Amino acid sequence: MPGRHCPPRRREEGRKETTDLKVIMGASSIFRNVYDLDTLDTRFTVSSNTPYKTVIEARNDATAASKERAAKWNSRLSSSSPSPSQSKSRWNTPEFYLYYVVFILAVPYMFWSAYDASKPAHPNYRNYERYLSPGWIPGRRIDVTDSQYRTFRNNIPYLAALVVFHPLFRRLYNAVVYRIQSGGQASRPTLEEADQRLNQRASFDFGFAMIYLVALHGVSIIKILAILYLNYQVATALPRKSIPIATWAFNIGTLFANELGKGYKFRDIASLLWGFLSGGLIDDSNSSLVHWGAWLDGYSGLMGRWEILFNITVLRLISFNLDYYWSLDRGSASPVEKKQLDPSSLSETDRISTPAQSKDFSFRNYVAYAIYAPLYLTGPIITFNDYISQLRYKPASLETSRTIRYAIRFAFALLSMEIILHYDYVQAIAKVSPRWAEYTAAQLCLLSYFNLHLIWLKLLLPWRFFRLWSLVDGVDPPENIIRCVSNNWSTLAFWRSWHRSFYRWSLRYIYLPLGGSSFSSLRDAARSVLTYVLVFTFVALWHDIQLNLLIWGWLVVFFMLPEMAAGSLFPKRSWERHPTSYRMLCSAGAVANIFMMMMANLVGFAFGVDGLRSILAGIFQHFTGYVFLAMACTVLFVGVQVMFEIRESEMRRGVNLKC
Repeated sequence: MPGRHCPPRRREEGRKETTDLKVIMGASSIFRNVYDLDTLDTRFTVSSNTPYKTVIEARNDATAASKERAAKWNSRLSSSSPSPSQSKSRWNTPEFYLYYVVFILAVPYMFWSAYDASKPAHPNYRNYERYLSPGWIPGRRIDVTDSQYRTFRNNIPYLAALVVFHPLFRRLYNAVVYRIQSGGQASRPTLEEADQRLNQRASFDFGFAMIYLVALHGVSIIKILAILYLNYQVATALPRKSIPIATWAFNIGTLFANELGKGYKFRDIASLLWGFLSGGLIDDSNSSLVHWGAWLDGYSGLMGRWEILFNITVLRLISFNLDYYWSLDRGSASPVEKKQLDPSSLSETDRISTPAQSKDFSFRNYVAYAIYAPLYLTGPIITFNDYISQLRYKPASLETSRTIRYAIRFAFALLSMEIILHYDYVQAIAKVSPRWAEYTAAQLCLLSYFNLHLIWLKLLLPWRFFRLWSLVDGVDPPENIIRCVSNNWSTLAFWRSWHRSFYRWSLRYIYLPLGGSSFSSLRDAARSVLTYVLVFTFVALWHDIQLNLLIWGWLVVFFMLPEMAAGSLFPKRSWERHPTSYRMLCSAGAVANIFMMMMANLVGFAFGVDGLRSILAGIFQHFTGYVFLAMACTVLFVGVQVMFEIRESEMRRGVNLKC
């Protein structure tokens, strides 16, 4: 009967609805995959003690025998991973429905306040208008007053070309010089094949490093290679017991010398030399030696001030020296053979801790590592042992699909930065030393808040771009940033997740050699605080030799103390019968922590001590400032509850990032 049949039009509408639903579900799945922790870095979802090759085997095995092997690996993975959290999800509870309402109201207001303070109608607009540039969003100008981001933004087309042509150039080099055709290698190459791969990649990295340095820094390559050679001699020519002290002395001295010498201009060197030769009796203005030095300074490449970004190279120089120093203890037997490990499938922990072979500590490999093009300018930082291991055996974590998703995620972050800079002019506002009293308390707070987000984004983008280049080239360095700056409430955890590769480097080469930390006794607590002070003093000086950053480093340590004290005074085990009360107590402490972290970072990277003092004075000069502060505390309290639940959700999946 006709009534039992669906009319053609209705069938078409049903198919269309099904298709639309599939498109929506597909887009949602892609979005989830792009923002999955595994896309960001496999280190976040797999234990650092687990070879990633076993994860792939467990994922891909299909036969009955393989399933048994996969189950064995899965049990091993679960035993090496943190236990899933037993807590129930709170996302669909009345408590969190209330939090969603707060978010719906607060987040648009935050964006509106920053936008309202940046409108042309604001009295301060005419003071900073000259710093704004034409934007690509119709009717809006863009604030690119920050020199770091402006430099990165202007060079994106050239950097994108490097990401494409550098790996292609490597393949051409392999095909011509080593007769290696692209198409991969055996799943488990022999030791001879692995050594050949190391030799081929290190030779290319060394040669490309020379070309790269000349293009970036011109004749200043002489100065850079001189520093590298002297550091290499510190490691290989001095007595073994002198290497650590000499390494730290040389490299910290290099940081200060680069700052004071302003890159060692050839003209200044020639002037000093002329003064020595002439005894200071003859003016150097007509000296041919000084003119020749000035002429050389004119060939300084694309980035004449090479010393500004050399700090990241200093970390690699220290890594090489100390990895070499520790390798002298290994004896004649190979650690890989002792532990009966598969050298082609090492975990990240084994790649870092297993010393490279004696022959690997050559000057060629050292320069190839220190000036590895994708990571030379900004990092992320990778240790020498890890670099050599990845040159010898391609990491199993390098998968094309993941790299594509990582690239999409980078593009979204770049788009976010561009949109914010079109509507929030906080950087231009701060540049003209404004009268903060002209802004409301809400505007002052939210301009400061967005300034921290812009600092976060301007660092995240280069770090992720250069890591993307490295992934495309076949080296997997650690991800530098795990959390959004708005998803941090703990000072200790913030340090672990911000510039993560530097944090891990600091652990290996400073924190652990100094004895780590322990608060079991007053004496141990005092020693631990001193350890933190030494670590953050180096971190501050490494960033830049400025008082603001030194104060920032000490403030970070100072603000860690209340959190450590609270953890001792209110241990979680004592509140097991009152989990909700404990969660609320932790949230209140977290709000205070967030304010302290904001102040420390605003001092170190934004306004300085005087600027922060002016902003605080502007906030508290009227009663409305206190009212807004109470509202801000409420919103932050809600935000912290969401942060807690995000981490609980990760724990339920067996992921514990400790940050």
